[in-house]
Amino acid sequence: MDQKILSLAAEKTADGLQEFLQILKEDDLTDLLQNQAVRGKTAGALLKAIFKGLPCSEEAGALKRLKIYSCCIQLLESGDLQKEVASEITGLLMLEVHRFPGQLLVELANEFVSAINEGKLTNGKSLELLPVILTALGTKKENLTYGKGELSGEECKKQLINTLCSGRWDHQYVIQLTSMFKAVPLTTEEVEFVVEKVLKVFSKLNLQEIPPLVYQLLVLSSKGSRKRVLVGIIAFFNKLDQQHNEEQSGDEYLDLITVPLDELRHVEGTIILHIVFAIKLDFELGRELLRHLKATQQGDFSSICPFSIALLLSVTRIQRFEEQVFDFLKSSVIKNFKDLQLLQGSKYIQSLFPNECCISTMILEVVNNSVHSWDHVTQGLVEFGFILMDSYGPKKILDGKTAETSSGLSRMPNQHACKLGANILLETFKIHEMIRQEILEQVLNRVVTRASSPINHFLDLLSDIIKYSPLVLQSCSSKVTETFDYLSFLPVQTVQGLLKAVQPLLKVSMSIRDSLILVLRKAMFASQLDARKSAVAGFLLLLKNFKVLGSLSSSQCSQSIGVSQVHVDIHSRYNSVANETFCLEIMDSLKRCLGQQADVRLMLYEGFYDVLRRNSQLANSVMQTLLSQLKQFYEPEPDVLPPLKLEACILTQGDQVFLQEPLDYLLCCIQHCLAWYKSRVVPLQQEEEEEEEGFYQYLDDMLESITNRMIKSELEDFELDKSADFSQSTGIGIKNNICASLVMGICEVLIEYNFFISNFSKTKFETILSLFMCYKKLSDILNEKSGKGKTKMANRPTDSFLSMKFVSDLLTALFRDSTQSHEESLSVLRSSNEFMRYAVNVALMKVQQLKETGHVSGPDGQNPEKVFQNLCDITRVLLWRYTSIPTSVEESGKREKGKNISLLCLEGIQKILSAVQQFYQPKCHQFLKALDATDKEEEEEEVSVSERAAFQIRQFQRSLLNLLSSQEEDFKSKEALLLATVLTSLSKLLKPISAEFVQMLSWTSKICTENSCEDASFCKGMLSLLFNLHVSCKSPVGLLRDLSQDIHGLLGDIDEDVEVEKTNNFALVNLKTAAPTVCLLVLSKAEKVLEEVDWLITKLKGQANQKIIPEASSQAALTNHPMEKTTIIQLGTLLTFFHELVQTALPSGSCVDTLLKDLGKMYTTLTALVKYYLQVYQPSTGIPKNMEKLVKLSGSHLTPLCYSFISYVQNKHSRSLKCTGEKEKTAAGPTAIARALRETKPIPNLIFAIEQYEKFLIHLSKRSKVNLMKHIKLSTSRDFKIKGNILDVVLRQEEDENEEGTASEHEGQNKEPAKKKRKKEMKCLS
Repeated sequence: MDQKILSLAAEKTADGLQEFLQILKEDDLTDLLQNQAVRGKTAGALLKAIFKGLPCSEEAGALKRLKIYSCCIQLLESGDLQKEVASEITGLLMLEVHRFPGQLLVELANEFVSAINEGKLTNGKSLELLPVILTALGTKKENLTYGKGELSGEECKKQLINTLCSGRWDHQYVIQLTSMFKAVPLTTEEVEFVVEKVLKVFSKLNLQEIPPLVYQLLVLSSKGSRKRVLVGIIAFFNKLDQQHNEEQSGDEYLDLITVPLDELRHVEGTIILHIVFAIKLDFELGRELLRHLKATQQGDFSSICPFSIALLLSVTRIQRFEEQVFDFLKSSVIKNFKDLQLLQGSKYIQSLFPNECCISTMILEVVNNSVHSWDHVTQGLVEFGFILMDSYGPKKILDGKTAETSSGLSRMPNQHACKLGANILLETFKIHEMIRQEILEQVLNRVVTRASSPINHFLDLLSDIIKYSPLVLQSCSSKVTETFDYLSFLPVQTVQGLLKAVQPLLKVSMSIRDSLILVLRKAMFASQLDARKSAVAGFLLLLKNFKVLGSLSSSQCSQSIGVSQVHVDIHSRYNSVANETFCLEIMDSLKRCLGQQADVRLMLYEGFYDVLRRNSQLANSVMQTLLSQLKQFYEPEPDVLPPLKLEACILTQGDQVFLQEPLDYLLCCIQHCLAWYKSRVVPLQQEEEEEEEGFYQYLDDMLESITNRMIKSELEDFELDKSADFSQSTGIGIKNNICASLVMGICEVLIEYNFFISNFSKTKFETILSLFMCYKKLSDILNEKSGKGKTKMANRPTDSFLSMKFVSDLLTALFRDSTQSHEESLSVLRSSNEFMRYAVNVALMKVQQLKETGHVSGPDGQNPEKVFQNLCDITRVLLWRYTSIPTSVEESGKREKGKNISLLCLEGIQKILSAVQQFYQPKCHQFLKALDATDKEEEEEEVSVSERAAFQIRQFQRSLLNLLSSQEEDFKSKEALLLATVLTSLSKLLKPISAEFVQMLSWTSKICTENSCEDASFCKGMLSLLFNLHVSCKSPVGLLRDLSQDIHGLLGDIDEDVEVEKTNNFALVNLKTAAPTVCLLVLSKAEKVLEEVDWLITKLKGQANQKIIPEASSQAALTNHPMEKTTIIQLGTLLTFFHELVQTALPSGSCVDTLLKDLGKMYTTLTALVKYYLQVYQPSTGIPKNMEKLVKLSGSHLTPLCYSFISYVQNKHSRSLKCTGEKEKTAAGPTAIARALRETKPIPNLIFAIEQYEKFLIHLSKRSKVNLMKHIKLSTSRDFKIKGNILDVVLRQEEDENEEGTASEHEGQNKEPAKKKRKKEMKCLS
């Protein structure tokens, strides 16, 4: 039969074949085809012949064709056919589909859809036909029966796709089905059906099946729904990551983790590659990704997650998107840090956003994830790290200093962003070996090329990198040695930082060390002073860090260089011996510096103490060097006065005078080195040879001799008496200033030396007092000669030679030492108030230096631990002195020139608290514990920070109450302000929910309510404290409203006829403090609240944008959103605050100016809220009632009063200009006009803001069909001014005038009323 069909098909006409096939039954035909196909014999030819003999033009033929198609589909699905036969049959079936009538195509497609949804497919080979069938169906124009109705071919196709996507898909055919849709022409709606279906299937597939499916989905996205595809993929992997993190943070003993981490990360990496490849082919996909992520940036960063960040970093490899992506990431990071900072400063916003996301954590998570072969992300990470460090690193400020970066929570967002950049680079460096060289090179390049700008952040990063693995970096030694070549051209501070950072490398690499020494030796003889100073700094660092055998172990020995290279020091004996030779060579080089400029010598003297402390075996060499240097300036004869040759320390070249030898620094260095040696080395060398002891005894004798002769010397011996010239304009004056400075420094050094050796001897303490008197005489002469005003301030010393440890010991001895045997000797020092005041002043100087530079001068000044310990000791003494002898008690005794000691102690406490919170935030508990006098260690363990802080607070509260209860003439404003500042600092350590905090808030509130004080600075300090406490637990808007009522009551109303009722909420607010002090304070706080409200509205808008197609239910939920409610309450209370101030007769100047600006901001914020409701409005929900109330309140209580206030301000200015009269016209006229213009400048901005608010209210009214404008009087045109008095005259005259007189009177009057009349007529006509 098959042969007959084939032979008939070979004939020229198909009539015979058609007749034969009509006779054959359908079943016979299908059986024949089935047998031939299974055998693989001529199945294709037979099928071709059958299609030729069954034309679709006849109904019977078409139906038989349908049967043949169904049979072939079953054959393909059975899997019985050979591959070639199956392909041939599929090809023939595809070619013939377009000849089918539309109705049969519908039936055929329905068969497919049913088979897929019911899971009847066995191998899916027939699915290749479905896209052809759907495409053919879409081309049919006639109406076809589908279900119970009739539809066009296109509509039928749409219904079939909808049915297909609504049903269940077998997992194994998901990829094939998705791929199939590529070949079907789809409308946007149909693409959405398919994309939604595929995204829903994601969660049901194995992880390994997702990458090929995503690939097909991305190809399909070229037809539309790009955003939905990207959002779906990102959301799916974000959810997977979150699940995995939850599983990991759950029970560690459960092995039920759904997806292995390694597999998940590799799949994510593959998906990212697929998306990047798709973006390269379709740039619109990349643009859509950025558009979507930028939209979420305004809301809650919901789509920004580790996966999307990794994706963006990979996209940076596409040049077109590189800049845009980095800009987006940079802005996201800085915005996130600003958001977190705003959250930190506002309790009510924290309650609305308890779990705000942290982008920096996500980025560092991406760094950790990149270990799983994410090479495509790594380059982007490195670039982004450097972009953050470059953009947000410390900037140079006007006086050349760097803006200091303080640690702890007070850091600005920029500093956090810079630190994040450094963390990204450090973590990437640790994980990826391939990228290490590039990171190191880029860091070193920046250190060298940006020497003029602050580069501490890069030096810190370099230090962290080298500490992590110095052995690994030996491979990059060429780059490090190349950097050394530039040392001579870099600033000294940069050189010090760089050498400190590379120090661990010097221990493991001889070649790097040798090349550094060569560079330093060359630099030692360079012509530039900075190069020579750099050489000294480098050599000193080497001396500190290469220990000689036998040196004492010290807790401050060289930096640890990590566990990874411990084995390098196995031959420690050999290394130490080699180090000794090496160090002695360096000492020889350094001795040559003693003939150079004072700056170079000074560096050497400042560094020798640390060298000695870390490398005690170099003591002889160091001390010998210092001794030989001192001998050059020492008078050996015991009777010669003065004992030092000061003339030899000064160099005169023509008219110029220079300091050649910083003798005070030399003596200071000798004193510290000697003290350390005697306390640490001598006790261990009791059995050593005597000559060494004699050597140090010799130094002691010299210092003793210098001390005795300095006391005997008069100022005339130094040629520095009162008659001497100290002007800075003459050579003699400069020389005398240098000499005086040297003598004062030497006195300070000798004071510390004598205290150290005194052992509480009365004679020594008398010596100390004599030295101090010499110091003081010179200090007084310098202050007197320097004149008054700014110069006097400039000449005040900013540093002292006394070490911080000595200051701590001295203060303890002066104020706290109650040992009986010390009583008599200490009475010598205690008898001098000036000496005690000097000791406290030096402590203040040291703390100020710490606040400004982050360290103090003198031994251990760079050691944070030692500095912290000294701060604790000093504070304990100052606190005891202040609380034991209050200022009032002290002042009732002797009246002396200079500040009260107790007041100085309080100032010291205030500065130290500020410094501790700036640099030692994590150690606050330890600090408070050190202040506590009790030593009950068992109980101390349980005491919280809040309780300790509260204990200290109570002491200062008592002091303040005593001060406030004193007579008005005895009130000390400086002390009151300091107490307020101290209380503010301590209150930051209280937990906002603790009982101590509540007590502090109620106490502060009581002080502000009950105590009237006319001191403006104290009033501002206490009210600022009250605001800070309020903000820590709730919003301050209620407080603002109460204060505004007080200000209004005190200053009166802008309408002089209105009498304002005085509220007296806060007694601190009185006529002297109300304006400008309190007024400006409350306006600044209101401005901050407006910023927070503005931020909330932006968040609301962002969240609304992410719900662009919301259901009615979700929209209903939006209207009762707690964020909306909070926003409206805040604005409502602020509105009542401005309602009071805008009626207040404020004095001209900053108060009026600030109020007008803040009113403009208030209206801008109200406009933003109205725009938000325009965006989210739905007829089903309407506008919340509280929003309607807010609009009503603004219309009745604020807008009319704003216009009245504007008139008040303008009238006041015009009156003040008239009052100036003729005097102003001459010299001060232009100044007065300029001031008036400046103060009225915010008025047009305010009016514009009001009009914008009203404009958008009208839009919202129209849209919501709610008349929001019924309580608002619309603004009128203001391109003229109505002069009320002239208008009254005109109206009165119009009543009695004759017709003839009317015209002439109108001619003579001001034309403005006429203009107004015309405008009114035009308005009526329109």
